[in-house]
Amino acid sequence: MADPVHRTLLASRAPNRNGFDLARNGVREIVLLTLGWQDLPKAVSVDGADPALRMREPVPGILLHVDGGWLLLDTGFNTGLMRDAAFRRRFYGDPIHRAILPGPGEPLEEALAHAGIELSEVHAVGLSHLHLDHAGGLRHFTGVPVHCQRRELEYGLTFEAERHAIYRVDFDDPKHDWRLADGQVEVAPGVTAVPTAGHTPGHQSFVVDLDDSVGGGGYVFAFDAADLSENIDDDISIGGRIDSTPEECVEQVRRLKAIAGERSYPLIPGHDPVVWPALTDELAGRFARTSGR
Repeated sequence: MADPVHRTLLASRAPNRNGFDLARNGVREIVLLTLGWQDLPKAVSVDGADPALRMREPVPGILLHVDGGWLLLDTGFNTGLMRDAAFRRRFYGDPIHRAILPGPGEPLEEALAHAGIELSEVHAVGLSHLHLDHAGGLRHFTGVPVHCQRRELEYGLTFEAERHAIYRVDFDDPKHDWRLADGQVEVAPGVTAVPTAGHTPGHQSFVVDLDDSVGGGGYVFAFDAADLSENIDDDISIGGRIDSTPEECVEQVRRLKAIAGERSYPLIPGHDPVVWPALTDELAGRFARTSGR
């Protein structure tokens, strides 16, 4: 019988089918989701920040509408591990990093219901990385394509990963349909994954090109390559890193800034408590009359 690593990686050998119609030029709608918050030291997000300073940062999810359905980027926390007392001590017991849920139910289900979208309409998932606040909701999507960098999954299946809040229980399921990338790749029409290792060994950010039918343009979503605007504006590394230096992380931010500059797209930090709610409202207004879901 195959060991757990081989069982998990097995689905990555499937044909490269993303489940979307590649005839379209880009994304037709963006819905930003806040799937919870984390109360943590600012130094986790900004290298060298006063460790006594704390922030309450949003936990992001991004829904992108393309032909064939919705693509969800990142999935939030694993609420099953948070609401059981023993599991919470085991997986969420670090007093320095306090996870906060938005309500009594499942954050993904509630956020999707608020947007008028069913879970079954999510036809694929893209993971920026495997930390507990990004991959914890993956259990809702067994059987759909899951896009991840190969290096990230390989690292996530090591014993060392748990020291960095990457838990196999969140993602090590043989029913997952992994689509593993070894570098930059288009995962859906108008959605390109860009490797930005540093925060984790296989972290990826996403470039989103909007379809001409909704006016074109787009966004570069840094996710945890840059948590806050401060990382971007001042070229400051994130504080949380795995096997990387501050200089290497700053180079990833500069790479994303170059991509955004070439396309005249805004570069969006992953956990900024000011930028995220403002952009959520902005995009809700922009796509309020979008039709053809």
